[in-house]
Amino acid sequence: MAGSDSKQRRPWRWIAGGIAALVVLVVAVPFLYIHLIQGPPPKQLTLPSSPAASSGSAHSTAGDSTSPVDGTWKVTAGSQAGYRVKEVLAGQPDTAVGRTSQVTGSFQITGATVTAGTVTVDLRTVTSDEGRRDDQFNGRIMDTAAHPFATFTLTKPVELGSADALDKVASVKATGTLAMHGVTRSTSASLQLRYTGSAFQISGSIPVKFSDWAIANPSFD
Repeated sequence: MAGSDSKQRRPWRWIAGGIAALVVLVVAVPFLYIHLIQGPPPKQLTLPSSPAASSGSAHSTAGDSTSPVDGTWKVTAGSQAGYRVKEVLAGQPDTAVGRTSQVTGSFQITGATVTAGTVTVDLRTVTSDEGRRDDQFNGRIMDTAAHPFATFTLTKPVELGSADALDKVASVKATGTLAMHGVTRSTSASLQLRYTGSAFQISGSIPVKFSDWAIANPSFD
């Protein structure tokens, strides 16, 4: 009888071991994907290394003033916007990056001062390297069906200084409002810009605290 009981218990021990193996596998899969399969995230968007290398910029449609930069400048095709977020997937840290080229906007310059401006991003077109992340972004996180756009609107003039200095990189701060996810808040954007003689190349970022815009935390522990 003792031998019979021993044989009956062995399958249960094997099954318990199998369950333990599955638990380890659930944790191991995100680690393997993030560190061995996914690869490093895309680099941050910055100004191109040279003026001629730019695919996205802003160009003037009204340059009849005495100042070469006075006029209305529009965001051109090839410009990009997106997000860069530190996330946690099953306990594993990762950097999520999503981008889109569906960016529109314009700004007005008078006397080397930006007096008005808006930039709008179509959030419905933002994509990353992971379809499931994009589904979460469009669904529970950003709800792009209800809130399809993010718009930055300048609220204070920006002094450009010697804005017509060719190929010189300048750093400025733009103060405005960011309307996103049904919430509009005051914020500021740190910008780098370069005037090429026919266009402005601009790179910038806005820090976003999820709770300030009622955005769900994208991480899963």
